Amino acid sequence: MSVLVLGGAGYIGSHAVYQLIDQMSDVVVIDNLQTGHREAVHPSAKFYEGDCRDINFMRMVFKVESIDSVIHFAANSLVGESTEVPLKYFDNNVYGTQVLLQVMQENELKKIIFSSTAATYGEVDSIPITEDMPAIPTSPYGETKLAMEKMMKWCEQAYGIRYVSLRYFNVAGARESGEIGEDHCPETHLVPIILETALGKRPHITIFGNDYDTPDGTCIRDYIHIEDLIHAHLLALDYLDNGGKSDIFNLGSNQGFSVKEMIETARNVTGKEIPVKSGKRRAGDPSILIASSEKAATILNWRPTRTSIEKIIEDAWNWHVNHPNGYNSDVTNK
Repeated sequence: MSVLVLGGAGYIGSHAVYQLIDQMSDVVVIDNLQTGHREAVHPSAKFYEGDCRDINFMRMVFKVESIDSVIHFAANSLVGESTEVPLKYFDNNVYGTQVLLQVMQENELKKIIFSSTAATYGEVDSIPITEDMPAIPTSPYGETKLAMEKMMKWCEQAYGIRYVSLRYFNVAGARESGEIGEDHCPETHLVPIILETALGKRPHITIFGNDYDTPDGTCIRDYIHIEDLIHAHLLALDYLDNGGKSDIFNLGSNQGFSVKEMIETARNVTGKEIPVKSGKRRAGDPSILIASSEKAATILNWRPTRTSIEKIIEDAWNWHVNHPNGYNSDVTNK
């Protein structure tokens, strides 16, 4: 039996595929390569290029492959973009999940691990954020992820599909071997943007808002190493395999770092100057997001081991130095 990784050519999904294969799992990958890279897919995985909204394509894959469980990473995920084109996000994220769940129901598949987000919480009144706090998203992106969670809740009641939803905070770093890493076009995530600036690929990094209610005026986020994040998915899969009930878990490091602190750490790691400019706030960006991951620690026995910002940036820097143009030498083909 195989694990289906939906979005397995993307940054997070590809790391999941590598860890699953490290554990000798059979892996099937579906990705439309809208933001993923064929080169990021592990050579031992069975790869299907296609869109999860195409129900006939999905039915074909489920018919051909013997799939036991699903890890769902496929989604558009840019907060700012989602405020400009919300219908794109509802179509890809919510409708895509609807099709997936329908095909799972048709094939009597009962286990799914879902890639969710801290954006489901919106602006919170207290820190750290726990799973029992109200989910009031401030962006269409967060709203779609919350809708996807609710869809799974009702599908469990109707069809018995058990799920674990993992609400990420900020993910960064790369596989320690340097085989795969983070490569988006355009790039919007803070750590790779900082490192592209260190490489001279950008003239400067722009800090979006320096007047937040934080000690240095810049947004504070909870950063987690990609390898620690994926380990939580494997633990969640074991949890469902052993009869665990559906649940939602935060994944973070329980500590926050500001944008300015991240830039300064990157300067120390890379030895580069990294010029900075100030810009306006982005729509939908909360000032502080820090997770409590106590629930994941208690129920999933998840203990992140790569929690220092230096380690996260060192592994990301190793990827960027050795892949300055990402997976493709011609960046226009991404």
